[in-house]
Amino acid sequence: MACIDSITKDTYALYNGDSCQILPDFPVDSIGLSVYSPPFGGLYHYSSSDEDLSNAPDYETFFQHFDFIVKELFRITKPGRMTCVHAMDVPLRGDHGIKDFTGDIIRQHERLGWEYWARFDIWKEPLKVAILTRAKTLTHQQLVKDSCLSANAGSDYLLVFRKPGHNSEPVAHPQGLTKYAGSTEIPSRLKSHPDPKLNRLSQWIWRQYASSFWHDIRINRVLSYKKARESDEEKHCHPLQLDVIERCVIMWSNPNDIVLTPFMGVGSEVYGALINGRRGIGIELKQSYYRQAVRNLMNVEKDKDQVELFSFDENDFADDATDELPE
Repeated sequence: MACIDSITKDTYALYNGDSCQILPDFPVDSIGLSVYSPPFGGLYHYSSSDEDLSNAPDYETFFQHFDFIVKELFRITKPGRMTCVHAMDVPLRGDHGIKDFTGDIIRQHERLGWEYWARFDIWKEPLKVAILTRAKTLTHQQLVKDSCLSANAGSDYLLVFRKPGHNSEPVAHPQGLTKYAGSTEIPSRLKSHPDPKLNRLSQWIWRQYASSFWHDIRINRVLSYKKARESDEEKHCHPLQLDVIERCVIMWSNPNDIVLTPFMGVGSEVYGALINGRRGIGIELKQSYYRQAVRNLMNVEKDKDQVELFSFDENDFADDATDELPE
C-alpha cells in the first residue's frame, strides 16, 4: 500500500498518504459506510502538495480528480449501503455570487452510478461564519453600505447516496434509537421502551434525524485540531461535527461495520465510528493532520473522555452591534 506512514489497531487503521493511491488496494464490496468532507472545490487550500485535491488548477479539473475517489468508493462499498458527503456551496471570488457545488456533487454521483438518497441542511450561525471565513458579505457593515452585496450564512449540507443492489446485512434497529446526538433538550416525559411501538424516546430522536433541516447540530463539538495547523498558508481547518458523523454512523451502518473516510483530517469520522461500536479506516494526505488524528485516537479505545474536544472561545463572538470585521 502506497503511504508515507500508517498505524493499525484492532478496531481502526490510519494511513498517511494519497487516497487515489490507497483506495485501489481495498477489496470490492468491503466497506459498510463512508463519511467525509472533501475539499470544497477551490474554496480552501490545505497544503502545497500537487496530490492535494484542493490544489486542482480549476473547478472542472477538481471534479475530474474527484471522480476517481467517487468511483473507488462505489467499487468498495457494499451493495445497498451509503456514502455521506459533507459539503457547502462555494462563494465565487469577488462579488460574483456562489457556485452550486453541492448540486454538482449530486450530478457527479448520479453519473457514476450512485442513487441520490437524501439531503440534510445543517444550520450555521451567521456571525460565527463571518468570523471564521472573514466574509464581509455577512457583516452588518455591508448591510449599511449596500445590502445588494449582503449574503446569507450558507448552510452546510450532508448529501447521502446509496449504492444500488441488495443489502445483505440490513441496518436494523429492533428497539429503535437509544442515543441522541444534538443540542435540543430531550423532553423529560419521553421514556425508552423495549417495544419500538411504545418507545417514545426513539420516536422523538427519529423525528429529529428524519428532518431535512438539522438545526440542532452542535457546531463546536469537534475534535481538537489547532495543533494540526502549520503556517499562514493554512486557509481552513474545521473538522466535521461529531453530531453529524454519529447520526450517519448510527443510521447507515451496523455494529462492527467498517466506516471509511478518504479525507480524514484530524480523525473525526474514525472517532465517531469507534465510539459507536464500529471499526474505522482513515486516509489523510497532510502529515500534520495525520499526526493530530493519531493523537486524537490514541486513547479512544481506553477512555473516550481522554479525547480532547475543541470549544470556541465565546468572547470571539460578540453581539450584533460589534460584528464588524477589520478592513
